[in-house]
Amino acid sequence: MHLSRRALLTATAAAGLATAPAAPTPAPVPAAATGDRPRTGFDRLRSAGYSLLHGHRVGIVTNPTGVTTDVRHIVDVMHADARVNLVAVFGPEHGFRGTAQAGGSEGRYDDPATGLPVYDTYLKSGQPLADVFTASGVDTVVFDIQDVGARFYTYIWTLYDCMEAARLAGKRFVVLDRPNPVTGRAALGPVLHKEFASFVGRQPIAQAHGMTVAELARLFNKEFLTKPVALETVLMSGWKRSDFYDASGLPWVPPSPNMPTADTALVYSGTCLFEGTNLSEGRGTTRPFELLGAEGLDGRWAGAVGGLGLPGVHFREAYFAPTFSKFEGTTIGGVQIHVNDRAAFDPVRTGIALLVTAKKVWSGFAWRSDHWIDKLTGSTGVRTMIDAGATTDEVVASWRDELAAFRRTRKEHLLYG
Repeated sequence: MHLSRRALLTATAAAGLATAPAAPTPAPVPAAATGDRPRTGFDRLRSAGYSLLHGHRVGIVTNPTGVTTDVRHIVDVMHADARVNLVAVFGPEHGFRGTAQAGGSEGRYDDPATGLPVYDTYLKSGQPLADVFTASGVDTVVFDIQDVGARFYTYIWTLYDCMEAARLAGKRFVVLDRPNPVTGRAALGPVLHKEFASFVGRQPIAQAHGMTVAELARLFNKEFLTKPVALETVLMSGWKRSDFYDASGLPWVPPSPNMPTADTALVYSGTCLFEGTNLSEGRGTTRPFELLGAEGLDGRWAGAVGGLGLPGVHFREAYFAPTFSKFEGTTIGGVQIHVNDRAAFDPVRTGIALLVTAKKVWSGFAWRSDHWIDKLTGSTGVRTMIDAGATTDEVVASWRDELAAFRRTRKEHLLYG
């Protein structure tokens, strides 16, 4: 049986499932209206009997974060349910089951737990990715991956690439929403300049976008895709823009090997910038992106950045020996970031302040030779200003106008209060 789009939406409304078609924007479902703790898009899809998927051959783009509140993987749950015709899984960077490190994936294989074919999407886009969707035989592509709120976290660009590929392949696209773990209060930081587009930033959005994946999908569909895909989004209930992840009551599953906790996500949109330098960003430690350092650094750095009086954060002099990545097996000095007021903390300003002060106190400071920092920040601006001796405030002020323009565009696509 194949239902029309109109019939599907009618059946969904009758079943009480809140979805957001491409237009118009639906009213959000506030926590006060439901009386429940937050429920993910998948939870709501399942509670409505998967009516949105009836009559369709379904493939899902997901990874280890696609879990229920009792930490069962949604692929296992859907595969066992006769109401869903799940025929394929699509794995992003790190893979569907999450076995690959940064810059890797799991390739094409059959999932031992379900027997489903798993296709690799990593570094595929456009027609080659559309061909993968076509070969899989799916009618509808579903996306359910936990994001962390930063432009350079690649899963949101997997979302973008999959939306474009689904459009090319003539597939319907459904996004199941999950919380932005660092809230959806505000967009922060520089906006990508298109000439610096890469897999850590395909389109001009802010460094900390302050959106959920469903909101991003709607923004991508209207503002950036060549032509819109047949998009539907299943919203959360009970989530507020001011909520940090622990308010959700949902289990935290590391979205990638170096994102172990929601605290990591809190600092990541600022301290990931150290990937563009010769300092360690804490990979190979138990606190990646919270520990930063290099051989030859000492307590002067913590003193310098601590003396700026940045809101919501303290800096502790720290020494550590990464077990892999930069400075593997070498004891190095630096700082540990301790966020003491999440509401006041600005991760992007803090990241810039750490770069400015590291360059001042350590003569060995250097950018990566490939200027990766420009890909992360979205232009040459941050690098050249810091090299010229700009202060933190001067660097942050430099993106004020472009950020204001993005915030106006972003506002049109927000779905929650």
